[in-house]
Amino acid sequence: MNRLLGLLLITITFLTARTALAELASSSESIIEEIVVTSEFRDVSLLKSAGSHTIISLKESKSGTLNHLEEVLGWAPNVNFASGASRARFVQIRGIGERGQFIEPLNSSVGLVLDGVDMSGIGTIATLYDVSQVEILRGPQPTLFGANALAGLINVISNDPTDTFAARLDVDAGDHGAFGTGVVVSGPINEMLGLRLAIRKYRDDGFMDNKYLNRDDTNNHDELTVRGKLAWAPDDTTALLLTFGRVDVDNGYDAFSLDNNRNTVSDEPGDDQQDSTYASLKLSRDLASGMVIEGLIGVSDSDIDYGYDEDWAFVGFHPFGYSSTDRYQRDRTTRTLDVRLLSGKAKRIFSDATEWVAGVYVLQQEVDLRRTYTYLASDYTSGFDVDRYAVYAQMTSSLNETSRLTLGLRVERHRATFQDSDGARFHPTDSMFGGRVVFEWDVADGTLLYASVTRGYKVGGFNTDGSFVGDLAGLRYFDSEMLWNFEAGLKGTFLDGRAIVRLAAFTMERKEMQVDTSIVVVRPDGSAEFIGYIDNAAGGSNTGLELEMLLNVGTNLSLFGSLGLLYTEFDNFINGSGERLDGRDQAHAPTYQFHLGGEYAFAGGWFARVEIEGKDAYYFSDGHNLQSDNYQLVNVSLGYIGDGWQAKLWGRNLGDEDYSVRGFFFGNDPRDGYSARGYTQLGDPRRYGLSLSFEL
Repeated sequence: MNRLLGLLLITITFLTARTALAELASSSESIIEEIVVTSEFRDVSLLKSAGSHTIISLKESKSGTLNHLEEVLGWAPNVNFASGASRARFVQIRGIGERGQFIEPLNSSVGLVLDGVDMSGIGTIATLYDVSQVEILRGPQPTLFGANALAGLINVISNDPTDTFAARLDVDAGDHGAFGTGVVVSGPINEMLGLRLAIRKYRDDGFMDNKYLNRDDTNNHDELTVRGKLAWAPDDTTALLLTFGRVDVDNGYDAFSLDNNRNTVSDEPGDDQQDSTYASLKLSRDLASGMVIEGLIGVSDSDIDYGYDEDWAFVGFHPFGYSSTDRYQRDRTTRTLDVRLLSGKAKRIFSDATEWVAGVYVLQQEVDLRRTYTYLASDYTSGFDVDRYAVYAQMTSSLNETSRLTLGLRVERHRATFQDSDGARFHPTDSMFGGRVVFEWDVADGTLLYASVTRGYKVGGFNTDGSFVGDLAGLRYFDSEMLWNFEAGLKGTFLDGRAIVRLAAFTMERKEMQVDTSIVVVRPDGSAEFIGYIDNAAGGSNTGLELEMLLNVGTNLSLFGSLGLLYTEFDNFINGSGERLDGRDQAHAPTYQFHLGGEYAFAGGWFARVEIEGKDAYYFSDGHNLQSDNYQLVNVSLGYIGDGWQAKLWGRNLGDEDYSVRGFFFGNDPRDGYSARGYTQLGDPRRYGLSLSFEL
């Protein structure tokens, strides 16, 4: 009851603030800049997109230095992440999404696209230097992206080449040994060709102290980002954009402490490394027939090396000589092709009232894994290949001057092959379909109401980690999941364009819900085997509310905020421990999340920004009952914008709040007889620094 009252008070605060601030803004002439969503089939204004979208613009961000996607995900309602590594690789939207990966396969519930390249499931490389905006599409995106977007899609877009020459140098430094440098050069090569190149190197010592090795850098960050774009426009009907990049992450991994603090005693701290090279080629051409053809080719190659000290301690700490490390090395190659035809103004159908798009999509992915584990007689290896083929179509019809109806459909064929050094062989195939129906109504100038029904899907698979024999043989496979999303929303500008409100209410029904759980099996010799696996629950429901607001108060003050409310539960599911979870919250699905703040521009070029980000408690896993604590983080930046330069003094988590970004429940400490208890990975502590930017 107290939690519900708290949520009600937060909602009332948002609505009351809007009413009170309206009077302050009544005399202002400040107009909010239009934001464009580029993730849809056609670029569309955020306020005219019939869906729950958050666009985080980073072009002129006044926040402190932002290095990684994980640092801005909390700005969007009902978006959470799981770490378990040096950076957050896994994202949950509306309570749905993976929380970790050890053995293949991984079928992502949240898609991650970087400049047109599919990076789903390997979000360690989602650095933010020279990024224009991050687009977060909440809810299933079956027509647009298919099986990898059951819960939603995150699209990271870097800056395009500029029409005139520009160059910039960025330098930042902070506590914990943080230091970063970056340079950007952009401009035209000739009348048809433009180039942009950005390079940044960042490092810090991390936020853990290894007391055994007497080091403070065993959980460090060491990251190189290189991005480039080459834009060619030979005429008014053709545009070609080549994007290329490399992100080399060479981070440490020493994040868990037996005492649940920032002091570790591991003698073999691990690594979290990822070296990804990627490229995409996008073509857009207006055809003489009045149609537009668009093509996108994306390729990436990633070497991923993730390992850790499994016993979390030094030799001699555990009895019986227990000491082990576990390491996973992957080579992942992904190739995608997306070709579509779009109607131009001359090729609309049904009395010129309907625009349409139709396309084909191909994905080919190979993942080779080598696991080196102390207690394996020899290295475990596996090969996992995926082929996906899809056709899709969507049309939007104007019913009258103020309303529209959109129908979308995607049919997808999934084929995979798997083999490993233990002799396992799998060759699953599956055919799936999804789509959406959306009704839009312009109720007034600048105000949109919409209602939608969407059917999302996610491919099934098989479990490869553990001995599924005898009565457990049925756990080897899990079925594909289907999700129905029912949503209604309101978007609009108010107060003569000085205020924006976006509101969405949704409920999702999950069928054959895929659940990540675990079981402990006693072997004939009396030893125990811990098996993590994916199983299907009969279903689940995820219902919530999402509110985002922006208000310009006068010409100097901007206020912003988001609120996400989420209620989730299982239907007819018993986890690996034999617990019936019917009615329990799903993992990594906090009941509320919020992000509130304001920016003020002082006279003479000075500015200040204050943000408060908070989350309710949530379960770490569906296999146990360990929960996080609720928390609130305060971030502040103070800066000055001069003629050709800018300086920012910033602080993050100023209250030095201890909060968790991953949690496990098992026995690992001989001091308490290896009793099962909770262990959590802590998020970043209080940080501060100075960022400088110079136009060259």
